[in-house]
Amino acid sequence: MDNNGKLLEEGERDEEGNSLDWLLQKEKSEVIIPMDTNVTIQRNIWTSTIFVVKPSQESECLRQHPKGNVALLEGLLEYLRIKGKRLTSPEFTDELNGKTALLKALLNLKDGKNDTVEVFLAIAERTNDLKDLINASYKDPFYKGQSALHVAIERRSFNHVKMLVENGADVQAKANGTFFQCNTGLGFYFGELPLSLAACTNQPEIVSYLMENPHRRADVTDQDSRGNTVLHTLVVIADDTTDNTDMIAGMYDQILIQHFKPETKTVQLEAIENNQGLTPLNCFATYCIGNSQDERMRSLSRKFTEWVYGPVRSSLFDTSSIDTDQRNSVLEIVIFGNDIPNQPEMLQIEPLRSLLQEKWDRFASKLFLMNFLFYLAYLSIFTTVAFYRKEGQPPFPIEHVPLDYFRTCGEFVSLFGAVWFFYKAIVIFKRNPPNLKSLSLDGFSDIIFFLQATLLLLCAVLYVTGCRQYVGFLVVSLALAWINILYYSRGSRHMGIYSVMMQRMILHDLLHFLCVYAVFLFGFSAAVVTLIDDSSPDSDDPANGTGARGRSFEPEPFTCKKPTYNDIRFTTLELFKFTIGMGDLEFTDHVQSKEVFYILLILYIVPDIHPSAEHAHSFNGEHRGENLQGQ
Repeated sequence: MDNNGKLLEEGERDEEGNSLDWLLQKEKSEVIIPMDTNVTIQRNIWTSTIFVVKPSQESECLRQHPKGNVALLEGLLEYLRIKGKRLTSPEFTDELNGKTALLKALLNLKDGKNDTVEVFLAIAERTNDLKDLINASYKDPFYKGQSALHVAIERRSFNHVKMLVENGADVQAKANGTFFQCNTGLGFYFGELPLSLAACTNQPEIVSYLMENPHRRADVTDQDSRGNTVLHTLVVIADDTTDNTDMIAGMYDQILIQHFKPETKTVQLEAIENNQGLTPLNCFATYCIGNSQDERMRSLSRKFTEWVYGPVRSSLFDTSSIDTDQRNSVLEIVIFGNDIPNQPEMLQIEPLRSLLQEKWDRFASKLFLMNFLFYLAYLSIFTTVAFYRKEGQPPFPIEHVPLDYFRTCGEFVSLFGAVWFFYKAIVIFKRNPPNLKSLSLDGFSDIIFFLQATLLLLCAVLYVTGCRQYVGFLVVSLALAWINILYYSRGSRHMGIYSVMMQRMILHDLLHFLCVYAVFLFGFSAAVVTLIDDSSPDSDDPANGTGARGRSFEPEPFTCKKPTYNDIRFTTLELFKFTIGMGDLEFTDHVQSKEVFYILLILYIVPDIHPSAEHAHSFNGEHRGENLQGQ
């Protein structure tokens, strides 16, 4: 029994006592519950489908009809003619969701059959209401737009689908309620259209019929509210299970084969873009290839066998929309898409792997080497200019000597190089904004190039304005410039491995260790400062009229004195130097409790030594593993 409302208590029978006496009831209450259920509810007399009507003392309506019991509907046509009503009249539809008798009958199929469907269609045809009844859809926001054709497809009833299409069902009706939207939690997104629903529920027979029936063929190029065609929808619902992969691949190929038959229009179905500007192939690269384990689904384009000779096979890949200069090409999505799952693994998928290898062998390696040589020349000029900089108050006038001319030219070359690196970094950041995920995959080379250029540009501004602090920005920029040589090491198969390993080590293990170490360093520095009192003994002598004041926030007169452990900055620096083996923690006689001081030192040293030793052991293990693989 359909449970879209409670059964109404039986009212008074029609005074005329016609054959529909048992069908004519008056409404008393209704409860909104889900669209349909397969749970059978027992009742004393019959199992029925409910018709809810507007409450009125004068109106009588068809309240229920049994599943498949056509005999109980005898006299319905005469009743409608007497009352001047149709099956789509408000009295015979659910006022809350717009459900008609036909929809309710299709929701209550038994073994794929319900003879009352044919009866309702015949009655609607006699009352000139056939198309309106067939194309009537849900009105509530949750299931809005769902028509009888959608329900028949969802119930997997091919006979009823044929019956509805033959009688004028709209094959382009769109079910766009919230239940049918993407990312709605408890719902099912299938692309809104009947053809998409049949494809997503793996019903190839219905798909073929909708595309090739002689009455009204489904438009394969039609798009839903998200701009998705049936091919887009198949890609969206794909996952990494074997059954789903086989179904998606088979249905995708079937639709393309039927669409490109000679007698049909040759619209490029795979070239249609959705609202995000993505073709089905782009969506495939964005959402699901990285997760797929099936070999057929791990290819980004169709592979055509050119020739076969014994065990040798030559194949061609269709690279249209994969490597183009247009927006949202597959290659661009894979390389610059931070939200793509398993992005590194996708570079091993054909034809991307062969395409990238071919690009590298033909021209990319030469361009990369040329960029490296230009960068070495730029770095040599930058280093020479920084090393032979003038001392004194900037800016310095140009002296009319050859050496000064060369120095000035070198400064301009360094500055123009910084402008170029700054512009290049901005372009890269706009295309691929930096975040934690991109850092873990791509490293931080682009960020270091950006910092190098920014610091040198700030150095130039300070130099022109006459600030001697420009030297600090200059030397830091120079250090970063030399670090950026590691970026070009990725052009070598062996050096690139170590460069990537170092960047990942810095971004993962070392960064986490530094965060923990900073907490230890500050905590123990605060403890040591609190424990040690380096104030002069004379200052605490009662004979001098001064007592022990402790630390005070009041300003003290400036005196030149050696920094002591009373200063937390000095203590933090000394503890850090002690950690890296450069410090000298001299014991002072002003410690208030030597035992506590020793305990603090031991607690500080042990946590610092253990992670360092463990990290060194892990690094050596990885290094040995790389050597074994190389051998």
